[in-house]
Amino acid sequence: MSAALLARHEWRRLVVQPFAWILAAVVLALMAWQFLIAVQAYLEISPKLGGLKDAPGVTDLVAVPLLRSFAHVLAFVVPLLTMRSIAGERRAATLPLLLASGLGNARLVIGKYFGALGFVIVLIVLVALMPLSLGLGTSLDIGKIAASVFALILYAAALTGIGIACSAWASQPALAAGAAIAMTGLLAVVDAGARMQGIANAGINYLAMPTHLEPFFRGIVASVDVVYFLIVAAVALALAARRLDDLRASADA
Repeated sequence: MSAALLARHEWRRLVVQPFAWILAAVVLALMAWQFLIAVQAYLEISPKLGGLKDAPGVTDLVAVPLLRSFAHVLAFVVPLLTMRSIAGERRAATLPLLLASGLGNARLVIGKYFGALGFVIVLIVLVALMPLSLGLGTSLDIGKIAASVFALILYAAALTGIGIACSAWASQPALAAGAAIAMTGLLAVVDAGARMQGIANAGINYLAMPTHLEPFFRGIVASVDVVYFLIVAAVALALAARRLDDLRASADA
């Protein structure tokens, strides 16, 4: 079995699960409701914006806030989607079969990872279509929206890696989800104390996810921010593969 085949299997496993569909429906309904409220608010204040110099447009007042809000939702959605990836296999006693299939630990983790990430990316695309639909009647800053969507994909890549790692180390899916949410929360507020002291450009700030996420929502795509999310995902997947080494050794003992 190859990593691509396992990723396809993981994708199909998510697609046939009622839980995944219910979660996706709730998320899309929530974002659609927020989108409609934002559009209504914009229509109410747009006459006043016409007389202002350099007034913000629909991209800054509707599209970007919606995508930024969706980033907060992903912090809870992704752990729920990844919690069963490996912990669920352990609970169902099917993990030994995967470990004995000849698929290496790295390929197993990567297959699980891309299967889950593919589902999350579909959600991101569906949410992004909401503000993009406004392009039919108004002018959008496509570059800023594209940067924001790119940020969500990178953010989802890091969250999925964390979710897979927590699922590998936890014995139960619920524990995996809780651990992933806690880890994401820690990475979100790790520099809170420093910021309260007025420190905004120190090494501790670099560890925080918002430090690297916010520039994208302003239309700034920097390699340092891209690399940060890729490093988080890579480290998380390495930890997951290391955990599978331990589980394989335990099974062989």
